[in-house]
Amino acid sequence: MNKEFFVALDLLEKEKGIPKEYMLEKIEAALLSACKKEYGASTLMRVVVDPVKEDVRVYLQKEVVEEVTNPQCQISLEEAKEISKRNTLGKMVETEVKTKNLRRLSAAAAKSVIIQGIREGERKAMQDAYESKKEEIITATVSKIDSTNGNVVLETDNGRAVLLKSEQIPGESFYVDQKIKVFVMEVNKESRGPLVTLSRVHPALVRRMFELEVPEIQDGIVIVKGVSREAGSRTKIAVYSRDEDVDAVGACIGNHGMRIGNIVDELGGEKIDIVKYSEVPEEYVAAALAPAEVKSVTFTSERACKVIVDADQLSLAIGKEGQNARLAARLTGMKIDIKSE
Repeated sequence: MNKEFFVALDLLEKEKGIPKEYMLEKIEAALLSACKKEYGASTLMRVVVDPVKEDVRVYLQKEVVEEVTNPQCQISLEEAKEISKRNTLGKMVETEVKTKNLRRLSAAAAKSVIIQGIREGERKAMQDAYESKKEEIITATVSKIDSTNGNVVLETDNGRAVLLKSEQIPGESFYVDQKIKVFVMEVNKESRGPLVTLSRVHPALVRRMFELEVPEIQDGIVIVKGVSREAGSRTKIAVYSRDEDVDAVGACIGNHGMRIGNIVDELGGEKIDIVKYSEVPEEYVAAALAPAEVKSVTFTSERACKVIVDADQLSLAIGKEGQNARLAARLTGMKIDIKSE
């Protein structure tokens, strides 16, 4: 094996992130597999890899014995002496195998092992890359849209991935070469199944978007206390300021609504309610039911409360099909019973 072989390994490491040491292990296994097909399953082989000299050699090994019972791995003392006078009983005699002389079947087996090794190496490299992005947002480019199941193939910095139809915002559509943001939910460590699970419906997508868009959140001045979401329709996000001089809600909205506007645009017009978090449960529940105005909140137990609103605010507090009340309950972790006076 010549210099071009090692150059190819360097390219694999550089372009696909597959370590050279990993591929050398796979190539050693491939050569052993090929030689065993050529010379027999019980054959003893030794592969010597010298990255410095850029050389790979394969040796057929046979033990020197008085009486040969297995010609694949044994050699008589008489034959061994013909190779070298120094050979004695029990010693291993090595003969170099020229890999170019391997038969087509054996060479094909070696090629198959190497190709499989490259695929496994690529997957491992991609796993490691995605693992570093787990529970984060990445920007991807739409490569292909499957018209049969609605899944979208994406190109990311770490390779190709699939955004399942179930993880897409209801009603949204894509086009080839479109740039979209996706949340990395899970990275599959198994050899089978999808490599990574991406999502645009996970509540954490909205949380991460605000963290990227709002400097006060990045600096730790404004804290995101909770998110409840029904993707494609409405999200409620609770925020709290550590600095009395900083308005948490205003910081998230931005000048002329620019910050929240960028997020709404990315989510295809999804409505977002920014709720001011409070350590006082009654105040927090009242704020979570925005845009409705609440007259009073009375707790009937530790995790349940009764909310009173004016008659003209009742439908607004409950929301279409109960959505506003449902999202407020998820955000606060309370069971909320809404009544008009």
